[in-house]
Amino acid sequence: MQASRARTVASRLLGANCSAWLQCKPVPTAGPLRLAPVLHAAAVQEVGTVAPSGSARPELPKNFEAATAEERIYKWWESSGYFKPDESAPGEPFTISMPPPNVTGKLHMGHAMFATVQDIMTRYARMNGKKALWLPGTDHAGIATQSVVEKGLAKEGTSRLALGREEFTKRVWQWKEEYGGFITNQLRRLGASCDWSRERFTLDEGLSEAVAEAFVRLHAKGLIYRGQYMVNWSPALRTAVSDLEVEYAEEAGSLYYFKYPVAGGDSSEFLPVATTRPETILGDTAVAVHPEDPRYKHLIGRECEVPMSGGRRIPILGDEYVDMEFGTGALKITPGHDINDYEIGKRRGLPIINIMNKDATLNEAAGKYAGLERFKARKALWADMEAAGMTIKKEAHTSRVPRSQRSGEVIEPLVSEQWFVRMEPLAKPALAAVADGTITIMPERFAKIYNNWLTDIKDWCISRQLWWGHRIPVWYVHASEAAAAAAPDGRSASYVVARSAAEAQRLAEAAHGPNVVLRQEEDVLDTWFSSGLWPFSTLGWPKEDSPDLKTFYPTQMMETGHDILFFWVARMIMMGIEFTGKAPFSTVYLHGLVRDEKGRKMSKSLGNVLDPLDTIASVGTDALRFTLATGTAVGQDLNLSNERLTASRNFTNKLWNAGKFVLFNLDGKVSDAEWESLRGASVSTAAELQSLPLVERWAVSLLHKTIDEVSERYDKYDYNTAGISAYNFLWDEFADWFIEASKTRTYGGDAAAQAASRAVLVYVYDSVLRLLHPFMPFVTEELWQAIPHRGEALITASWPARGLPVDESALASFEVLKGCVRALRNARAEYNVEPARKIGATLVVEDAATRQALESEIAVVCLLAKLDPAAVRLVGSAAEAGEAAAASGSVASMVVKEGVQVLLPLAGLFDVAKELARLGKAKAKLDKELGGIMGKLNNPAFMAKASPEYVDEARGQEREAREKLALIEAKIAQVSALQAAK
Repeated sequence: MQASRARTVASRLLGANCSAWLQCKPVPTAGPLRLAPVLHAAAVQEVGTVAPSGSARPELPKNFEAATAEERIYKWWESSGYFKPDESAPGEPFTISMPPPNVTGKLHMGHAMFATVQDIMTRYARMNGKKALWLPGTDHAGIATQSVVEKGLAKEGTSRLALGREEFTKRVWQWKEEYGGFITNQLRRLGASCDWSRERFTLDEGLSEAVAEAFVRLHAKGLIYRGQYMVNWSPALRTAVSDLEVEYAEEAGSLYYFKYPVAGGDSSEFLPVATTRPETILGDTAVAVHPEDPRYKHLIGRECEVPMSGGRRIPILGDEYVDMEFGTGALKITPGHDINDYEIGKRRGLPIINIMNKDATLNEAAGKYAGLERFKARKALWADMEAAGMTIKKEAHTSRVPRSQRSGEVIEPLVSEQWFVRMEPLAKPALAAVADGTITIMPERFAKIYNNWLTDIKDWCISRQLWWGHRIPVWYVHASEAAAAAAPDGRSASYVVARSAAEAQRLAEAAHGPNVVLRQEEDVLDTWFSSGLWPFSTLGWPKEDSPDLKTFYPTQMMETGHDILFFWVARMIMMGIEFTGKAPFSTVYLHGLVRDEKGRKMSKSLGNVLDPLDTIASVGTDALRFTLATGTAVGQDLNLSNERLTASRNFTNKLWNAGKFVLFNLDGKVSDAEWESLRGASVSTAAELQSLPLVERWAVSLLHKTIDEVSERYDKYDYNTAGISAYNFLWDEFADWFIEASKTRTYGGDAAAQAASRAVLVYVYDSVLRLLHPFMPFVTEELWQAIPHRGEALITASWPARGLPVDESALASFEVLKGCVRALRNARAEYNVEPARKIGATLVVEDAATRQALESEIAVVCLLAKLDPAAVRLVGSAAEAGEAAAASGSVASMVVKEGVQVLLPLAGLFDVAKELARLGKAKAKLDKELGGIMGKLNNPAFMAKASPEYVDEARGQEREAREKLALIEAKIAQVSALQAAK
């Protein structure tokens, strides 16, 4: 009966083209057909392009050879065009624009995180039949790149100023061509399946055209203007830098208390003021106090004299901004060198005095301190004030110091004439896009932060005093060459904004006459300006007829770190809506930061940096990717540890060994016809499922449930639980239970049962590889190529079908089987039964259907629990098992669940004398431990001194020891009864 049923199952799974095999007739052959694996072929040297063909049956090496396999597989994928979207596919597009890493970049764990998550998204979309485009590129990184090249020039004994702008720019391009591909090659090491044929660079001709177009349009609408505002100034780089390029750190310094003399009164009358930057005193334009401060309100309206300024007087203001409880209650106002003071100065109409040159030396406004570097000026000024009796005290103080991310120097707040974008008109539509659900931000909590930032947004300084970048498309108009040469930086009051020099000339001549002389703006645009256009400029904008723009815009996903939500994501949304009328993406997925195992940010100073390439060399790319993707939920930081990486590497090995088992049961055991039929093994209907034996029916049912569960979590971008669910199925169910249970068929003599088991093994394993492929692309592709399959590559294979049949009764029955096996294994361990010894047991299963299901798989129970089939009984009640035997104490009873019980006869199960000796030693050890605990608890002197927490802990240890002792004593009594019965 079972053989006939298995034959039917095999026929359904393998198809009708294997009739000779179904009749169990031997297939003539000269010996097992062996070929090197498709992707192991010696002919595949440069690229692995050999496709599976015929009935080749590959072998797998002992272990996955990641060091060589990953590069080989990746080259094969890329050269085969698998990364390009199938534009003929009927499915909708799925587009991700890669956050462009700096062209100067070196791979770090942040890159590894975004590359992993985005690759998972792309591979999943591709396998689901979508036109999947992951568009890669790099950012020109104005400050970072210019800084790298300037350092190189300094080593050569020259500088950019000595070379001139044109020659310097050539040198930077040379550097980019030589070194700029490092980061993209490293992304390849991570398995990034992006379409490298579409790779873009922010200074590409097309993207530069988009930048000029965007500037011209914004200026025409009055959204770009030139004006003075306070910026973050980097003296070493001689440029304004964005907020993103400023890092704040708590640093030890000093707080300087000094006297601000009140003018026109008693010479001893003064305001006590404190500052961390005494040199800025020379730029003060007011001193403010709270209007209600009883100490100072009588001074409001009077003037005071700026120390060491030669008698310059400034007003004493009453302003509610001042906190009278903080510090001295008197605040010096320096609008030219402090952002808060700048805002007060604008509100109160105070003059702005700039005392600093662009190289951080003091200028002529600083009087006798002109020419001194700012920190040297600080010491000199304070020394002079001490000599003049104007100081009160100097004390140690810790403050937040802004430093340049690129150069490490202290940033100087400086009022400077720059180009700005008016942000409020652009922010309103961007706010609406999130509010109305056009854009979803994940996790949701970041939507509130996004809204707060855009609601209180400040104008954006977009000009940078660099030579590497998009030169601002503004041309200043001069009457003559002499006038142009005499103008500071070539600027004038009149200018034109144009897309090109030729267009600028036409516009200038039309407005000012034919003999005008033009000089282009020296500054370049902030890198974030071009990056803000990235989702559509990379697809061909502003060419509205661009095929890529029509097909792939708007994009569906923007995945990046939550730390650049404001600086990049929000700007892309604003720019996208402004220039295309559409939000640039529908979902923003913000991953967390990768930290060390203690939760600390990785830094060279802490020595806790994990290099992705070193990690790949150690555990393989797949293990690193799996750890990053499953280690945390969306938006949460990940604490990365070697322990986690090792666990993921072990999972890779588990997956590999499972594949070797599958192949072992095919190699030399199946005909060519069966091998070919196994390429399409599947269970898609309820009838096919019901025709399977219990073990296979359970495995397939659980697989189908897992497919639905994992797919749903992929759809929700819940990669953490999607990966863990697939992991649990492969490790806990497929490897630990199904593979082991299948050995009763594959090692048995029933050919039909063997075939059915093989078919289910291939079907289930093939599906698992598909589920795991987005996480672990290399090892899954290598394994998939080795087993019977349809199609050329797993990367382009279809995702497992959803909604397939599930037999709930099979799931329940097999859970009972597992429970019985666990109970028997636990009992064997508890009684120290020799591992190789087969024992007898009685299984009491009250439910008739479940009992019948277990009866059909009693060989599986015997195999997994190491039972002697001749000494195993399956009954429907305890009465049938023999209540007298149970009452005698010679049977160990274990309840699996209600209605299911395992009875294990103890007689002859183990060496009674040895077991009593072992139990006696265990009891003696527990008695000693308990005695020590009670010695403390019964000692009045100890109890008087011990803390309540320590006493509670000791009493807990007492309870635990007594519980263990009771179990040991009960077991001793049970074993002693066995000895007495002898």
